[in-house]
Amino acid sequence: MQDDDRTQALASLVVEQTDNAVVVCGPDVRVLYVNPGFTRLFGYTLDDLSGQRAVDMLAGPSTDRQALDAVLDPAHLSSFRLELLLYTRSGQPLWTSIVANAVCNAAGKAEHLVGVLSDITLTKMHEVLQHRALDAMVRELPVAELMNLVCEEVERIAPEMLCSVLAVDEHGLVHPLAGPSLPVSLGEALEGEPIGPEAGSCGCAAWRGEPVEVTDIASDALWDQHRHLVLPSGLRACWSCPICASDGKVIGSFAMYFRERRSPSPFHLRLAEICVRLCALELERERARLRLEQLSSFDMLTGLANRIALKHRAILVLAEQSQSGTPMAVLCIDLDRFKLVNETQGHTAGDAMLREIAGRLMRCVRSIDLTGRLGGDEFAVILPACSVQQAATAAERLLLALSAPLTLENVTLQPAASIGVAMFPDDGTDIDTLLHHADMARVQAKSGTTRGGARFFNEEMQQRTRERVALEAALRHGLRDGGLRLHYQPQIDRRSGTLYGVEALARWIHPELGEVPPARFIPLAEEAGMVVDLGRWALSEACRQMGQWRRAGLHVARVAVNMSTHSFQDEGLVARVGGLLASNGLTAADLTLEMTESMLLDATPDVLATLHALRQMGVHLSLDDFGTGYSSLSYLHRLPIHELKLDQSFVRDLTESATARTLTNTILRIGDSLKLTVVAEGVETVEQAQLLAERGSSIVQGYLYGRPMPADALASWLSDGGLDQGAVVLGV
Repeated sequence: MQDDDRTQALASLVVEQTDNAVVVCGPDVRVLYVNPGFTRLFGYTLDDLSGQRAVDMLAGPSTDRQALDAVLDPAHLSSFRLELLLYTRSGQPLWTSIVANAVCNAAGKAEHLVGVLSDITLTKMHEVLQHRALDAMVRELPVAELMNLVCEEVERIAPEMLCSVLAVDEHGLVHPLAGPSLPVSLGEALEGEPIGPEAGSCGCAAWRGEPVEVTDIASDALWDQHRHLVLPSGLRACWSCPICASDGKVIGSFAMYFRERRSPSPFHLRLAEICVRLCALELERERARLRLEQLSSFDMLTGLANRIALKHRAILVLAEQSQSGTPMAVLCIDLDRFKLVNETQGHTAGDAMLREIAGRLMRCVRSIDLTGRLGGDEFAVILPACSVQQAATAAERLLLALSAPLTLENVTLQPAASIGVAMFPDDGTDIDTLLHHADMARVQAKSGTTRGGARFFNEEMQQRTRERVALEAALRHGLRDGGLRLHYQPQIDRRSGTLYGVEALARWIHPELGEVPPARFIPLAEEAGMVVDLGRWALSEACRQMGQWRRAGLHVARVAVNMSTHSFQDEGLVARVGGLLASNGLTAADLTLEMTESMLLDATPDVLATLHALRQMGVHLSLDDFGTGYSSLSYLHRLPIHELKLDQSFVRDLTESATARTLTNTILRIGDSLKLTVVAEGVETVEQAQLLAERGSSIVQGYLYGRPMPADALASWLSDGGLDQGAVVLGV
């Protein structure tokens, strides 16, 4: 009996002392008992609730009455668990966890219902706010809309206060994001205000980096500038907390306003803690988004729009100009001799010069104009609603501004620029064409006899076209009348120090222009449809020269000739090769035909048949510039080749780029796996040669061993020990 009494005493002690709310109801769900914890949590005593339905007293405007009615039906009373929003005597909403157990008699009928209620407001608030925040993030809602959701949810939970969220930018300026229940005039007044020790509760909290409490707005000096905006709305107190990023930098502030002079309660502070954490997450995400947008849209050095952003904005402007029928000017601007600044003053000075040039451009244009950096020392300015005469005036104004002396690190520089101008709609109706034409005009301005000028597309393009036609005619004449020559560059076997072969490279000496670089006349031959004829000439000349070397007793193992894709599409190629070999006393092994990587995709059945016939004949086949275009093992195995040529871009970057070294290793391994010889071209330094040797490269070609040279010079090079010098370089 004593044990039972002791147990009951302990049980009573637990019920009386627990912070959880305990309520006992009869079968009609009317209150028979509540513990002190219930009174502390909800504010109701047993006298207030005795004989009442607890649900009628605790339910409020946002309570799920339907769920309550379902579990508190006297006819079907049973145990249940539920999470509900209930209300205290003062009207404050509380998220509550309810665990109710039905106490039944011997017949199984419920005689009592014992409920234990716990305050889960903070947990639920965090869950609700986090869910809403993440949902808003997924739906990519604007940050202001998401902040409003947070404030509205807090105000629903704690209607005795109003909330606001402010962002603080990198310049320390305030930008209101949310304050759904605050006066609009307050947000308007705060926009763009700097944070500081006297900048109100929010601005001061952001400046101090710690919470600021103002219990009486009417008398606190912090509110001297803005109290007239809030007092008429009945707001009397404010508590503000800084919102900090993960690196500790203040990026905003969260504030709670009260209609009475007071401090925030512990509940308010816990609520604010949740909100500040979520706001920090969203503001950091917004910062990251804006940073990415800036990186993708703006040039980081000058702050101007980059090429992509400039074109995007120009397309919109162009659509407006098309509708209104007004002209528009596109200017491409390039600094003259900028490379010399980098070389003599260093890249830091060059960067400073670019920033200054960008600033000068921005100071010269109108608010409706667009300015961007295209890359390097090239800029573009787009002038909407601009006539030809206005464009000429603008170009002269820009040239004058850009040419003003500039002092960098005690050195005075005299910048100069060349400008090309294209007009919409005369020179193009889309931004790509206009930029291209303006750039062509810029090139003409830069290459003129007097630098630092402006050129319009129309006149210069006509001249450029005439020059191209003249150059094309001269190339046809040179190809027909022997104006082209072949030079030969040695290819050396690193392991034996012997001559592996030579590559035949076309050279053209124009009677007026002098030596025309292959990079200029070979693309011209392709555009003009002469590339097949050029290949036929090179093949014939290389075989003739190889035969002459053979008769002179000069040992050159093989000669490699570059052939275009179109040449391999020639049905007569196999017969032509056979005829040239026979007429010059050569074997098929004396000849290597090089093809570009585009052959991987252009290998039609007829082309493949030609390649197989050449290989069966004994001609070596080489894939040039491997790794720069269409390199794919799924295509590579289709070609009956003997050799891969490692592109000189990889070799050039070997000493500086880990990526280049990795790709070189890969290509060499591919060659080993497929039993293909790999020729590394463009070797210019001992360091490059050593790195290639370490990676197992056996055949090398480049200026380090020998430049491309005429046939007689190659003979002299061989007889004078040029090959022996190459062997010394190779360390054999």
